[in-house]
Amino acid sequence: MDPLAKQIFKGVLVAELVGIFGAYIFFVSYFLFRKMNTSQEFRQTMSKKFPFILEVYCKSTEHYRMYGIREKDQEKWLNSKNQELDHQSRFALFHSIRQD
Repeated sequence: MDPLAKQIFKGVLVAELVGIFGAYIFFVSYFLFRKMNTSQEFRQTMSKKFPFILEVYCKSTEHYRMYGIREKDQEKWLNSKNQELDHQSRFALFHSIRQD
């Protein structure tokens, strides 16, 4: 095989690999966005583990004039945390009264 054919072959191979990698990134991004767009629990998980990804999601939805997702999530998470703390304090109070 002559050197020009080798260079062309390498160029085509690199282009194919870049295309495959780009398609993979596109599909992963699509499914991640879709999951975050449909599941508030998944967004909460993402906010704990990967807050920067959730920030990108929120910015992109706001860019397309889909406002209120961040606020609704924060309100629900705060309410559920308050309910959990309220339940824990009642549980502790019950056990302290019971021990007396």
